[in-house]
Amino acid sequence: MRAITFYEYGPPSILKLEERLEPTPGPGQVRIHVRACAMNAADWHLLRADPFLVRLALGLSRPKHNVLGCDLSGVVDAVGAGVTRLKVGDEVMGELGSSGWGAFAERVCAPENVLALKPSNITFEEAAAAPLAGVTALQALRRDGRLEPGEHVLVNGASGGVGTFAVQLARALGARVTAVCSTRNVELARSLGAEHVIDYTKTNFTEGAERYNLILAANGYHPIRHYKRALAPGGRFVMTGGAGKQMAAAIFLGPLASLGNDKRFAYVNMKSNLEDLEFLRDRLADGSVRSVIDRSYPLEKVPEALAYLEDGHARGKVAIQVS
Repeated sequence: MRAITFYEYGPPSILKLEERLEPTPGPGQVRIHVRACAMNAADWHLLRADPFLVRLALGLSRPKHNVLGCDLSGVVDAVGAGVTRLKVGDEVMGELGSSGWGAFAERVCAPENVLALKPSNITFEEAAAAPLAGVTALQALRRDGRLEPGEHVLVNGASGGVGTFAVQLARALGARVTAVCSTRNVELARSLGAEHVIDYTKTNFTEGAERYNLILAANGYHPIRHYKRALAPGGRFVMTGGAGKQMAAAIFLGPLASLGNDKRFAYVNMKSNLEDLEFLRDRLADGSVRSVIDRSYPLEKVPEALAYLEDGHARGKVAIQVS
């Protein structure tokens, strides 16, 4: 089988297309004939070992996982002992962040409990684009953001992978949604269900009079104190990603900003959860949520695709056609 491999940390140019032996599923695992996969910022963070602490989990001098790729969709073509939920021929979708990565390949093995059945009315690319970004957005809104119907949510970075799902999921959960994005993405944000759209090149929402029950920062940097000013009493701020400075501010300054008042600040660590994945799957099936795909590349073009994603201007997701 073909796979995109790397054996040292570095830029996308070090990735190589390689022939490898097909894996055999172990107990509780299924093998997936991958039809499509999708890219996330986590892929280039792991590839570059950025931030450096990545090495503590994934290999100090060399990566212990040699095939990147978290999100995928495909067809089960073999099952291991003890598998009960899935069978050969099932079309599935899922994310492999907790089970060794490896989606940038024609076949990969994964525990059956990280996979959901793919809706029959969406494409493999649309299914592959959803799991990591969609579940991250869902957990940010429901688990960490404690979103209630009728509340006013602001999504900062509404045109990226997590942001496009956050706008739609917040709306599906009964919230009023304000999206923040650049000029070229204003119509996209409106099409996803945002009630109001703020063009950050023209307006700084933290300086306005509006106050929000929940701010989800999927991208775009403001100091914590500015986010705090934009929150309503009892408001919550959750950050799902961003550069090192943004992450550090949310992780280390957020708890301090929460002291002595009723506003709360948190950084979201997505945790694999089949119930959340199936909730997302059902929203894709009923059409209340859709995957926004900026570009699609063949498997051999993964280095080019990852370089494009790392450049930071992708609208929604970057998908890979595998087979």
